[in-house]
Amino acid sequence: MAYWLFKSEPNTWSWDDQVKKGKKGEEWDGVRNYQARNTMRAMKKGDLGFFYHSVNEKRIVGIVEVVVEAHPDSTDGSGTWECVDIAAVEAVPNPVTLDAIKAEPTLAEMVLVNNSRLSVQPVTAQEWKIIRKMGGLT
Repeated sequence: MAYWLFKSEPNTWSWDDQVKKGKKGEEWDGVRNYQARNTMRAMKKGDLGFFYHSVNEKRIVGIVEVVVEAHPDSTDGSGTWECVDIAAVEAVPNPVTLDAIKAEPTLAEMVLVNNSRLSVQPVTAQEWKIIRKMGGLT
């Protein structure tokens, strides 16, 4: 299993919006960055990810699961862009802020710390474990 992080502006698509989609999930569409697209191509059904509210909040608020592997993005008519579908799994009891992540020395190499603009990014197993603990998840 691999781990990921999905960033969204909460006023555009929030954790609550994601939860309302239920187990079927929703396309993670509209991504127009080649690196993020290629990251989604590497995702497998059953992989887990952090759901991150960007902009003003800058915090991890939930856990999602990849429920459909990479396929053409329905918002793209050119055929260039692909996306995955994700479904909410659980909320993070104590949302983990970007400041808290940056303050944790063991997370210094995390993509979120070093390339915070990338909207879809990998998370290592060790980073996954540390952030889950920080967020109050076992």
